[in-house]
Amino acid sequence: MQSNILDYMEIDALLAARVRDLRKARSLTLEQLADQSGVSRSMISLIERQETSPTAAVLNKLADALGVSLPALFAADAAHADPQPLSRRADQPVWTDPASGYVRRHLSPAGVDSPIELVEVVFPAGETVVFDNPVRKRGIHQQLWVLEGAMDITLGAQTWHTAAGDCLAMELGARISFHNPTSEPARYVLALASTA
Repeated sequence: MQSNILDYMEIDALLAARVRDLRKARSLTLEQLADQSGVSRSMISLIERQETSPTAAVLNKLADALGVSLPALFAADAAHADPQPLSRRADQPVWTDPASGYVRRHLSPAGVDSPIELVEVVFPAGETVVFDNPVRKRGIHQQLWVLEGAMDITLGAQTWHTAAGDCLAMELGARISFHNPTSEPARYVLALASTA
C-alpha cells in the first residue's frame, strides 16, 4: 500500500513539473494556458503545485494546448533525460485517472527521439472517458490494439465495437470517447504519432 501511495505522489510530481516546465518553455502565463486549453487558471495552478490529481480529460486539453501528445506529459523531459533505448517495465510511469479509474502505463523509452509513443491501458468495466478538443494544435494518429476484453470507441458520429485481437486506426478529431461496455476490465495498447 505504501508503494502505491508513493507511486501516485511521484506521478503527480512528474505531471506538475511537466505542465509547469512546458508552459514556461512556451512563455505562457497561467491565464494564457487557461485560455488556450479551456482548463481554468485555478485548476492549472493546483496541478502545477501538486495540490490535485488531474483527470485524463483535463490532461488531454493541457497537452494539446502545450503542443504535445498526452503520453508526452508522462515522459521525462528529453532535455534532462539520459536517452535509453530500453524501457524496463519497473521504470515505466503508471498513472490512474481519478475520474474513471483507468490505468495508463507509458511504455516508450524516455528521452528517445521517436515519432511513435506506446501506452498500455487497463480500462475498468462499464467506465467511459471522453476527450473534447474543439481545436487540436497537433494532428494525432493512433492505433488501438485490444489485448483483452472489449472497447467501444466513438470518434465523431462513428462508433466501433472492438474485441480482443482487433486493431483500430484513427486520426483524433474534436471529440473521442472510450467506453468499456462489459463487466470485465479491458486491456489495450495505443500507438500514437503526432504531426505539427
